[in-house]
Amino acid sequence: MANFTKKAIKETFVSLLDERPLNRITVKDIVETCGINRNSFYYHFEDLPALLEEIIAERVQELIEGHPTVDSLEDCCSAAAEFVQSNRRAVFHIYHSLSRDVFERHLMEVCLYVVKTYVEADFAGRPVEEQDKEMIIRYHKCEVFGNIIDWLNSGMRYDISAYFRRIYQLKRGWEGEVLRRDVSS
Repeated sequence: MANFTKKAIKETFVSLLDERPLNRITVKDIVETCGINRNSFYYHFEDLPALLEEIIAERVQELIEGHPTVDSLEDCCSAAAEFVQSNRRAVFHIYHSLSRDVFERHLMEVCLYVVKTYVEADFAGRPVEEQDKEMIIRYHKCEVFGNIIDWLNSGMRYDISAYFRRIYQLKRGWEGEVLRRDVSS
């Protein structure tokens, strides 16, 4: 019964977040919607920030488990964007709340995981300095994170996955052009 109640609290909270900003959700709203008493809420969660933290951490873990491998940089970006797109309105409300730091911390964790997973697989068996690999991971982690934050700041008005696919197509074109110029020099 306790797991059922905890799950109901989480589902209700996410549903309410999809409807309204975080600062407009109270424990009272959750318990009334769930049909439970306040003590039941506080048995499972210290407060609303603790509830939010647990939900985001679970979603991050689900995403990580759903992407044990990442085959390209585009896949890295799409996987990180998936974290945000799975509950667009709820994320938008969290992002524009006082709990933005919780969201950003977990988004950075997602970005690090997907980029590191890709880089580790891509460089497996190749003689690459660990320091260089860490620099590449840090660069691309920040690149993905920054683009997702920029997208959130724009109001999520465009298809972020299509954006990432196109930017990496363009990057491959630039790299090819640089190589052609180096060879002809």
